[in-house]
Amino acid sequence: MKKLRGRVAVVAGATRGAGRGIACALGEAGATVYCTGRSTRENRPARRPKNAAPFDMANRPETIEETAEMVSARGGKGIHARVDHTEEEQVAALFRRVRKEQGRLDILVNDVWGGDELTEWGKSFWKLSLEKGLLMLRRAVFSHIITSRHAAPLMVERKRGLIVEITDGDGLNYRGTLFYDLVKVSVIRLAFDMAEELRRHKVAALALSPGFLRSEAMLEHMGVTEENWREGAKKNPSFIESETPFFVGRAVAALASDPKVLKKSGKVLSSWNLAREYGFKDSDGRAPIFAEWVRENMPGFLEKMRESERRFCEVGSVFSTPE
Repeated sequence: MKKLRGRVAVVAGATRGAGRGIACALGEAGATVYCTGRSTRENRPARRPKNAAPFDMANRPETIEETAEMVSARGGKGIHARVDHTEEEQVAALFRRVRKEQGRLDILVNDVWGGDELTEWGKSFWKLSLEKGLLMLRRAVFSHIITSRHAAPLMVERKRGLIVEITDGDGLNYRGTLFYDLVKVSVIRLAFDMAEELRRHKVAALALSPGFLRSEAMLEHMGVTEENWREGAKKNPSFIESETPFFVGRAVAALASDPKVLKKSGKVLSSWNLAREYGFKDSDGRAPIFAEWVRENMPGFLEKMRESERRFCEVGSVFSTPE
């Protein structure tokens, strides 16, 4: 069923991972999808170095042209556009092009990340590289603000639209290292803030988290392929409840097809909970629920997350009544 036929989407950061899965799922639903990113066939290495790390994105083979072709193969219309979303003029030019070619914009997905090689795990914040951390904020938060700034007018004009911020986790708990956590929570707050201003214009904005994402880089990191991915659970038991990028993609497609999506505006949602609500499956026919696996197999970790969130929520407000 092509529920999104005639709709126009921009997936910012569609080269690989969740962005590619989202673009393909929107195409599967019949949408026209602009697939943006910096990785093109012209700037990919002719041959990937043998010693290249899985999360070395500069040397990964995926390209936006390939994603656009995958969108078209699934029944949509894929259009690739090389855009650095930290450069405002490039972003502005993208949406001028969308306006000229389509006359509308229905869906924006902000999935620009670029932080894998910048994240420093296991270090106190006063020992982190400021250069890496501030670059991560520029790539993964400022880029989303710039992109939404230039996309929103096309939606406001027509009094309809959906902006989706892709994050990691649907809570406010600490995510293990300062800059990574700041990025992932910032885009949740960005969705909330945009929702507050867009609601009166009938445009929805929300944040969405996948579970344990079985991306191209993660498969390589685990030393498996999509055909034998379950072998990765020998290295990391939680991998058995992982999901392909198409699962969160189908979550976005379901939201974009929901005429009552405005009721979800401002919220942070998850692929697994939306699968229960809308009834979609992953591309392998499964409906993984990563949160339940954690609850059953890692209760100590879950309680640590809850305690972190409780501390955040108990900070209070200038409007609260003192005891």
